[in-house]
Amino acid sequence: ACSSTMDLQRIISEIKDEIEANASEIEAAADAKEETAKPGPFGMAIATAETVLTAGAADIVFPIQSISKVLALDLALQQLGDRVFERVGREPSGDPFNSVIDLERTLGVPRNPFINAGALVIIDILVAAHPDEDAVVDLVQEQLDGRVVSFDDAVLSESGDLNQAMLSFMKHHNNIHSPIDRVMGAYSKQCALSVDCAGLALAGRFLTRTRLTNSADAEIKRAQRMRTVLALMMTCGHYDGSGDFAVRVGLPAKSGVGGGILAIAPETASIAVWSPNLDRHGNSILGVRALEMLSVRTGWSVFGPLGA
Repeated sequence: ACSSTMDLQRIISEIKDEIEANASEIEAAADAKEETAKPGPFGMAIATAETVLTAGAADIVFPIQSISKVLALDLALQQLGDRVFERVGREPSGDPFNSVIDLERTLGVPRNPFINAGALVIIDILVAAHPDEDAVVDLVQEQLDGRVVSFDDAVLSESGDLNQAMLSFMKHHNNIHSPIDRVMGAYSKQCALSVDCAGLALAGRFLTRTRLTNSADAEIKRAQRMRTVLALMMTCGHYDGSGDFAVRVGLPAKSGVGGGILAIAPETASIAVWSPNLDRHGNSILGVRALEMLSVRTGWSVFGPLGA
């Protein structure tokens, strides 16, 4: 296991060097989403209770996209508790993140909160309680120690036709209650939220605090909420690539098509990686490989360290 800040900085610097030296081979071996001329830059950051460590292109800003779904789920659970799961399931989908197939079988109840349909139901819950539609943006801003967030114009301007179709279908089945344009507006904004790796690691650091610190009701609910969010990150955080990721990395994590991944080592660290080229599931190829290397070298897998 990793014992000090100095050890950790050395490990992530070595991983960055190895990733950069072998990026073409790593991407060629992966099942890429599309052909790319060359690997993009790679960045990594780790936020512990004491410090933030970075390596590589950790200061390049990118839209967090679907990683925002984790933060939205936490807010919805604060609001409704387990009643959230009366409107969205807790099971892996086995389908791509933007699939509409399953909604017809389940009569408008999405399989989990991290596929697009499920995230839209979560946003519907938040919009009902937050008229300014900025709940997730406010949460991120609170975590960033004074850093300012920005928004990606290209993501904000996407049409979202497929998401609107899913919203209409779910509204038909009475699982969307707010106006569709309000849900779409809030969803686009949270997906367009842009930070660098250090900012993403800080934004997710609150998720590392899984241990009960006292026996107050509010503290018990908070700890249960963290366990719920992390369990869903482990089983559903990488869409139809979640099982492969769990085997390779062994950490709760959530990816976004902006190339970022947020991973959580409970009670230890929040880890952010970023590189733009994606596999066919929509996950960063170099990001997944870096997290696999980090898990082995630190012993942070939730299933225990490899070796003696």
